[in-house]
Amino acid sequence: MKAVAAKRRRFGYRRIGVMLERKGMIMNHKKLYRLYTEEKLGVRRRRGRKRARGSRTPMPEALRRGERWSLDFLSDTFGVSRRFRILAVNDDCCRENLCLMATRCAI
Repeated sequence: MKAVAAKRRRFGYRRIGVMLERKGMIMNHKKLYRLYTEEKLGVRRRRGRKRARGSRTPMPEALRRGERWSLDFLSDTFGVSRRFRILAVNDDCCRENLCLMATRCAI
């Protein structure tokens, strides 16, 4: 078991049991787990993705027209199956709607 665990470091006790069965060493899974833990062959669990820490700085206010725009998608339906989406472009300084573009969506 140690040789298989040294060769295949990411294998757990179940996969090592399968490898040992292929070599002709059939063992009860409870006994296999007990030996696996006694030999301290456990695989370390991988840690999750690191998250960003700290507070985010707020976005500065737009002071002039055209300095910053926002895009947003809106969707709705006509009746039963006629869906459409609208792309809305807004100016953040004066909150003016600059453009609305509509498209029909395929179902």
